[in-house]
Amino acid sequence: MRTIQRRRRAIAVAVSTLITATLAGCSAGADSAADKNTLVVSTFPFGSEELQKAVIEPFEKTTGYKVELDTGSNADRLTRLELANGDPGVDVMLISDYYAALGQSKDVFQPVKAEDVPNLGKLRDFAIDDKYQGPAYTYQLNGTLYRTDKLDAKTAADWSVYGDKKYSKKTALPDISVTAGQLTVSGIADVYGSGPFDIDKAYDTLGSWAPGTLQFYTSSTEVTNLLSQGEIVAAPAISAFATSLIKSGEPVSWVAPSKGKYMATNRMMIPKGSRNLKAANAFIDYYLSAEAQTRAADVIGDMPVNPDAEVPAVLGKVAGKAASDPVAAGFSTLDPGPIVANRDDWVDRFAREVSSK
Repeated sequence: MRTIQRRRRAIAVAVSTLITATLAGCSAGADSAADKNTLVVSTFPFGSEELQKAVIEPFEKTTGYKVELDTGSNADRLTRLELANGDPGVDVMLISDYYAALGQSKDVFQPVKAEDVPNLGKLRDFAIDDKYQGPAYTYQLNGTLYRTDKLDAKTAADWSVYGDKKYSKKTALPDISVTAGQLTVSGIADVYGSGPFDIDKAYDTLGSWAPGTLQFYTSSTEVTNLLSQGEIVAAPAISAFATSLIKSGEPVSWVAPSKGKYMATNRMMIPKGSRNLKAANAFIDYYLSAEAQTRAADVIGDMPVNPDAEVPAVLGKVAGKAASDPVAAGFSTLDPGPIVANRDDWVDRFAREVSSK
């Protein structure tokens, strides 16, 4: 009798184990299927609603994939990747070029390959720069935002306006921490020094202008408010800041520098350990299509990198030819290598030699 009871108990345990294993297997299969149809896209907190409307919803409808957004600043999102230990929980990251290059130096991204993303072959050359493992999907032009009732375009296009005593305490400059910051430093280094990374000459020049500068701004809201309220007449800024001001009828415009023209890019990167590589490549390819680039330009205000995309009239009004072909308009991107290698030192020096004066 005891032997029969032991056998019955053993059979019950075996059946229970088998059921548990089967259920676990079914659950894993369901999770795996869900993962294959769900794409996690990491992006900036600002503009995420417009991104949803312009790109994500049409992508979901076209492909059947479901997209989940993960938002945060460049620095915070890159830090999370570094701490992820190979399991990032993100399939595609939309990130500025400096942080893309910084992430590459920390080995957290993998290359986006042409055989997986056919639309790579249709982009402007700067968008597929081999210094980056992922393509650019848009770009930002650095220039000057200015009050049209106080300055003309020719005056605003000359960097010397920021050192002109006539406009003392009526101009602002970007802190090096914002996108326009490094672009401005490099533009001034190029014009007054030996090239875009002649930091000594750039800081000497900016330092001499600092006493006549009303403010070193750290956000788009700061600089647009200063202009709208008439507290300043000019500030170096990326062209995207001008779009809403021009639409609102403010006496504000944007002009490219006559010399020292530099631009930044936003790029699409695939983290190492992405759980859904197929969907990641599909999303990148879709975003780079002429159709999606056209919608992103219209809804978000992104400058397109696909030359077949249509450029909205307002972007053309702001940036002219550079809204469709920035290189032909004289703009260049910066080599990320020196920036990644020297960024911390340059930020510290900027605080000591420029913004504290």
